Order: sequence, then C-alpha cells, then structure tokens
Amino acid sequence: MAGLTLPSSEAQSQPATPNRKRALRVAHMTDIHVQPEGKAPTGMTACMKHAHDLIDRPDLILNGGDSVMDVMGADAARAKAQGDLWKNILEDHCEIPIEHCIGNHDVWAWGRDSAEKLQENALYGKKWACDLFRIPERFRSFDKAGWHFIVLDSTFPHDKGYKARLDDEQFEWLKEDLKKTPAATPVCVLSHIPIVCACAMFDGENEKSGNWVIPGAWMHIDARRIKDLFFQHKNVKLCLSGHIHLYDRVEYNGVTYICNGAVSGAWWGGNFQETKPGYGLIDLYTDGSFENEYVTYG
Repeated sequence: MAGLTLPSSEAQSQPATPNRKRALRVAHMTDIHVQPEGKAPTGMTACMKHAHDLIDRPDLILNGGDSVMDVMGADAARAKAQGDLWKNILEDHCEIPIEHCIGNHDVWAWGRDSAEKLQENALYGKKWACDLFRIPERFRSFDKAGWHFIVLDSTFPHDKGYKARLDDEQFEWLKEDLKKTPAATPVCVLSHIPIVCACAMFDGENEKSGNWVIPGAWMHIDARRIKDLFFQHKNVKLCLSGHIHLYDRVEYNGVTYICNGAVSGAWWGGNFQETKPGYGLIDLYTDGSFENEYVTYG
C-alpha cells in the first residue's frame, strides 16, 4: 500500500525506537540552477548562509543536481561561466562537507546541434559535471555515521535529450552494492530525478488526454525494477530526489521517497505552484529512522 503526504511545514518521520540517537544531520539542496544573471547568485549564497547559520548546523550537504541553470544546450563559454560561478560561491560560502549528484542540466552539450562534433571533447556530457563536482564517477556509494549512501545517475541519453533510468551497468552495480551492504546498515539513496513520486502528475497538465500521462523524463521509467530490488533489501529506508521543483513524500513497500522541492523555486521566479524555494533538512538516526523537514530560507 502506498501513502502520500502533500506539502507541509511539519517534520515528517519514520517510526522510531525509544532510545534512538541521531547519527547525522543532512541538508538536501537540489535544483539550485545558478547562473550569472538575475537572483541566482544571491539566492544560492543566501541558501548556503541559512544552512551554515542554523544553531544545529548540518554535518553534510547532499547536492541533488541541476546545480547550474543549464549546460545541456550551452556552448563552452556559457558552460564555463556557470561552472565557475558555482565553484566560486561554494568556495566562499560553504564550509560543510558536500556530496554531489549529477542532474540533467549538468550534462554538457547533449542538446546541441553540434553534439556529435563535441563528443571528442574531454568534458563532453557527464565528464563536464564530474570535473565540476570533482567526483571520480557518475554513480558511487559511501558510508558515513553508520548509514550507507548511494548516489545514482538518473540521466539516460534519449534523442537530443534524456529519459530517467539507470543504464544496465549502473543497475548491476546497484544490485551488487546493496548485496554487499550489511542488512543492519540503513541505506539512503540520492538521485536527481525521482524514482517514485506523486508530484510528477502536477508538473504540467498531464491529464489533458483523459488519462494520466507522465513523461519518462520526469520520473524513473525503470522504477518497477528498482522498487523490486529495494523490496529484497529491507534496509533501504529513504530515497531523496529533486528535478520536479515540487515537494512531496510517497511511502511504498517500506521505502520513503521524498522529492525536496528546489532551492531555486520556479527557476528564481518565486514559488513553483505551492512549493516555496527551500531545501530538505534531514536527521538520520542510528536505528534507521529519520525526520525530514522542508525549510525555506527567505
């Protein structure tokens, strides 16, 4: 049975044991979409400052992707301008350790007419994002404070764009990674595009045909095989995503899927539908429970 919680300012939590202890506090910042123009630089700076000024400061930032406004259709100069701005703001305003996830807008040149000519460029595609984030691989896992974190790459090439799915190499890696993780170790999965969500129904008028039609670029088209895999591993507790710029929570088969809005809101144009610009503030506990609160930063 699936449960859905729509946007709320209240903290949301998993059932907890009486003597649980917090293992880690995480800020989940997604869809920052920084660019030199407009409110983006001051907005990203304000969000970073908000997290750093919290009395109970996060131990870790999870960057959920779409860090720059867009490089999929950008030339090299425009991509560099956005990437340099991102790096400068982090260098000046971020002291908290940060782990990065690649978003579709962080993939360079897939959408350009000259994409075929650029494929030999050392930074073409996801190499650009790996260089920006200083990460060795586009998907990976790590352990911190008793939790196992899995970072996925949701962006699969399709025509001159993408669909949301794991390539077969990545899915086989995910199966092995979960198999190697001790059953008593709680798992948090980070993807840019939601594996499962409700808010994708409302990103556009997807019911106009008389049936719900959710594009494959808005939610993982391979969600069925991923949820089947998670069902075999009861220690998968929490899946975090962004992409839709809306905030929701879906619970399915013991896994909680949270889409944590967007730092940029409506791409630096205010609220996106009912969701204000913000980020997720998550407390992870030693017993595998957690609390997620969507906070706005002003």
